[in-house]
Amino acid sequence: MNHTALVWIYSIISVSIISLISLVGVIALSIKIERLKQILLFLVSFSAGALFGDALIQLLPQSFRDYGITVYISYYVLAGILFFFIAEKFIHWHHCHLHPDKTHPHPFVFMNLIGDAIHNFTDGMIIAASYVVSIPIGIATTIAVLLHEIPQEIGDFGVLLHGGMKTSKAVMLNFIVALTAVLGAVFALILNEYVAGINMFMIPFAAGGFIYIAGSDLIPELHKEVEMKKSFIQLASFVLGILLIVVSLKFS
Repeated sequence: MNHTALVWIYSIISVSIISLISLVGVIALSIKIERLKQILLFLVSFSAGALFGDALIQLLPQSFRDYGITVYISYYVLAGILFFFIAEKFIHWHHCHLHPDKTHPHPFVFMNLIGDAIHNFTDGMIIAASYVVSIPIGIATTIAVLLHEIPQEIGDFGVLLHGGMKTSKAVMLNFIVALTAVLGAVFALILNEYVAGINMFMIPFAAGGFIYIAGSDLIPELHKEVEMKKSFIQLASFVLGILLIVVSLKFS
């Protein structure tokens, strides 16, 4: 089997697994709120470390090895940061404060779905682009995205319910939106076949996106917890997330 076929197979399987993570919100409903907070504390810390690790230990060094140390890579990293900043602002701009109920879901529910779709589409592109570079880097990137998606999908599911959406509809729509990751992967793979050197942009762009998500979304959440014991758990989880990326690169 040639490399192109392997890239397609690994990419589609990976983004399909990522899409299935959207169903984790249903499981979260059966967990007591205090227990769920403890689990999320671990997952968010672990995810932040994995995202930073993937961006700074794998994606950027790979870009430098493939394309040399050039200022354009810095521009592409900044483009990734800027893209996610704009996408997040897009959601906040459309947030309003109407009273939600079961027959009239809060408008921010639909804006959250749109933002999630954009985010998942980009995740799919990032995963596929990583596999084009190499299978080991694709696997490591998938792990980093997976760890980030679990707490995010639980949060997204909670937003839908809080906004007045029925549980069954929330599950269905959250899963449909998650499938945009598959579309993103297919788009990136097709684009790679027709646009030479697209990975010179996509890989540092992905690194910028990971740095933004970890630094602006996850780290601030971790700083809300100041208790010594839980802060230590955060630190340990953060370091474990980084080590997971290091180990995945060595043994993939």
